Amino acid sequence: MICLLDSSVVIAALLAGASAHPQCGALLEQTGAHIYAHALTEVFATLTGGRLGRRIQPVLATELVESGLLPFVSVVTLTTSEVVGALRTSEARGVRGGAIYDYLHLVAARKIKAERLYTLDASDFLALCRSGDPEITVP
Repeated sequence: MICLLDSSVVIAALLAGASAHPQCGALLEQTGAHIYAHALTEVFATLTGGRLGRRIQPVLATELVESGLLPFVSVVTLTTSEVVGALRTSEARGVRGGAIYDYLHLVAARKIKAERLYTLDASDFLALCRSGDPEITVP
């Protein structure tokens, strides 16, 4: 099954102490797992920024991304025209402000024809979904 993992799932997969670690870790090992390229920077920012109650050194965060994530997923990129297309449809989807980042994950999932988009922040994505979009699933 083709699926896209958002950064919340990736972070939980990488951090053994995370409450959803076992489920999210299993998703990384699943064949067909993808991430949107922007998730790499979201993961790094979260791991190094202290939002989780602790800060990981940038070199360690980079190592986690390189060895704990990239060998297990395919990275999806969006072209400039695909991003601009998403910006054009954003108003119809109710996208404003920072929601554009979640919407671009959804656009990337549609691009690869993902059946599911896994997230720990389902409400953020459910507000953006329309018919034909991947199923939003909490691991």
